[in-house]
Parts: sequence; structure tokens; C-alpha cells
Amino acid sequence: MPYVVGLTGGIGSGKSTVARIFEELGATVIDTDAIAHALTGPGGAAIAPIRAAFGADYITAEGALARARMRELVFADVTRKSELEAILHPLIRRRSEELARDARGPYVILMVPLLIESRDYRARCQRVLVVDCPEQLQVERVAARSGISAAQVRAIMATQVSRAARVAAADDVIDNSRDLAQLRDEAEALHRRYLQLAAAEE
Repeated sequence: MPYVVGLTGGIGSGKSTVARIFEELGATVIDTDAIAHALTGPGGAAIAPIRAAFGADYITAEGALARARMRELVFADVTRKSELEAILHPLIRRRSEELARDARGPYVILMVPLLIESRDYRARCQRVLVVDCPEQLQVERVAARSGISAAQVRAIMATQVSRAARVAAADDVIDNSRDLAQLRDEAEALHRRYLQLAAAEE
């Protein structure tokens, strides 16, 4: 298996932007959110078990997960949330492992929003990289991007591990409160470091 750096951060922290920079630099990026989206898209591997567990009302006419309806259900009912996770998580884990085995880059960036909370994903990473920014900036970014209220963003943030706990669990931290040029400089410095670490493990 390749050298794996786990990439995480709170909602609106800029994980995707950072991942894109590492991809441009040559790393293989594996995005577990993108995997989940594919699994729950039309004809995805998770659709049949979701239909069996939740009923056809939670599947669109195109054969994809009815995301808004499912979001409402699992946000209100922790038991149903656990049922959905029991279907999705093993499929996501299996697919991410396949992609890691097939990786052609010098190392893998494994992007997992809830990496710190997940013992399984944490165990698969040689290092943990956290993208960090002030919480108010997270709220502003998500509200602007998604058109939801600041209160809704804070409710989502409350379900995630705290900013302090995330930073405390990190081996490396990128500060994404400044401009893109500074963000790129930080990512390039870490890229050079990860190349060295990956080469040392070969």
C-alpha cells in the first residue's frame, strides 16, 4: 500500500481546495465524499440496500438517493442515521481501499471529513493533515456556498469534533484563513515533506 496522508477539516474549512492543490502537485487524491456520491447516484451500489431498508420514497425516479428527504430523516432520527451509515460506510471503505491500492502518485491524500472521529480511517493513515480556519469563517463560507443559514451551519458544526480536538489530533496543519497564494505555499512545503516520507518507506 502507498504512503497515505489523511486530509480532514471542519465543514467550510477548504479541504477540497487543498486537495486540488495536492492533486496538481502529483499526489493521488481519494475523496470519500465523492465515493459516497457515486455509490448513491443512479444505479450506484448502495441504492438497492437503501431501497430495501428505507423504501422507494427515498429513491428518485432516476434511481438515485433522494438526498434532501434522507437528510431530513437522519438528522431527526439517530437510529435511521446509523442504519444508513451501516450500509454506506463498508462500501466507501472498500472502494477507498481499492483506489489506494491502484494509486499511481508518489503518495495518497485520503480526504475524510470525519477522519478524527473514525478509528478505522485514522489507522490507515501514516499522517493526519488538518485544514484549519476560524469558525466564523467556516460559517460564512458554507452559508455563502450552500445558501443555508448561519444557525444551520453551526448545527452541522456541533455534530463534528471540535476545532481544538481536530488540531490536537493533527500531525500537520494548514491555515486556510488567508489568501490562495499562501495556502499554495503551505501545501507545496508539505508536498516536499510527504515526498521525502514516502520515499523513506519504500
